[in-house]
Amino acid sequence: MYKEPHHLNFEAFLFHPKIATGIAAAGYSTPTPIQTRAIPKVMQGCDLMGLAQTGTGKTAVFVLPILHRLLRGKRRRVRALIIAPTRELAEQIHQDIEILGSKTGLRSVTVYGGVGIQPQVQLLKSADIVVACPGRLLDHIRRRTVDLSQVEVLVLDEADQMFDMGFLPDIRRILSHLPQSDRQTLLFSATMPSQIRRLADDILKNRVRVQVGHEAPADTVSHAFYPVARHLKAAFLLKLLGHTSTDSVLVFTRTKHRAKQLGEKLAKAGYRSTSLQGNLSQARRRDAMNGFKSGKYQVLVATDIAARGIDVSNVSHVINYDMPSTPEAYIHRIGRTGRAERSGEAFSLITDEDKQMVKAIHRAIGMPVEQRTMADFNYHAPMATTTNQRERRSAQQLPRGSNGRKQNRRAVKGAFDWLSPQKVRKAGGR
Repeated sequence: MYKEPHHLNFEAFLFHPKIATGIAAAGYSTPTPIQTRAIPKVMQGCDLMGLAQTGTGKTAVFVLPILHRLLRGKRRRVRALIIAPTRELAEQIHQDIEILGSKTGLRSVTVYGGVGIQPQVQLLKSADIVVACPGRLLDHIRRRTVDLSQVEVLVLDEADQMFDMGFLPDIRRILSHLPQSDRQTLLFSATMPSQIRRLADDILKNRVRVQVGHEAPADTVSHAFYPVARHLKAAFLLKLLGHTSTDSVLVFTRTKHRAKQLGEKLAKAGYRSTSLQGNLSQARRRDAMNGFKSGKYQVLVATDIAARGIDVSNVSHVINYDMPSTPEAYIHRIGRTGRAERSGEAFSLITDEDKQMVKAIHRAIGMPVEQRTMADFNYHAPMATTTNQRERRSAQQLPRGSNGRKQNRRAVKGAFDWLSPQKVRKAGGR
């Protein structure tokens, strides 16, 4: 029987030789902590609740045992179902399956919206593994173009994000079409809100819980907050990028419109930039993602749709142009950098409106974040008279009695004293 050693390699898991070949092709060497602890349990057939951040290697926790299991038994029927919240994450999982299972002959199919359904119908006829987003999978179920009656393994990946996106009712509908007995279920989540805990209680039998690095960012990431007036954020970002290595920078915005607008502004400024947001066609989303991975684009401006779907090991900087809505989302965002033991930096542009979120992030990561200013940036620049209607509406949402100039002045004269007891650091570049 497998016994977890203190130091091991993937050979210790006793995977089929065809899978071992895929592991070597993927460049895997030393298992991550969650792989070390969870893979043996999954191989034993246990239901699993895995609590881990993005970037901890959890995809291999379910992909490798699934491939090992499916090498035995009949082919060309759906025996494993993996549900993911976004198209990007579904594609990433599918790509990992193709690399790790390249010698197995097992067929993986992605199922998500934004593309034609008919090609998916044809591919599903010979699929062994389906990686799906909930909405399009339900479409196939209603059309009776997918048979889930022989599913042996169900994986719910990024369950908390599926809850945030309103997918839990869809998940429960899908569950009603799956075998209820003799099914192994694996649930992965970075956080455990009460709704996800109830779902886990309902669907996991005799479960094993594995928790790794929960609710804390990687030690390889350094953090910095940059206080700046709302109307100066775009100009500040350009200045910040001018002082930053821009080989691989991920910028997060709160809205699709702002992601598109900011991506275009950066491109005009001479950066190889693009945006990733929900209004894009699937082909353009794929181009943005693949272009960022390959280095075609040095800056990717994205909404939170990309926070858990991007698997790029060499992202050097994550910049929060807009602060996220929760501390958990902050952790998910910055989890895109500092991966594979590389160092990374997370910069956040903060306004006076972000006071409560900043304090919540301090509590979540267990330490105050350094505040910085740029010595060569004009914090007193007035709001442009050509401000469009959208920007005027944003300005009207500022606290009463604040205008651009007044807020700027406060930014450098103590308006942000609430950030932490430490003094704001001034630097020429950061």
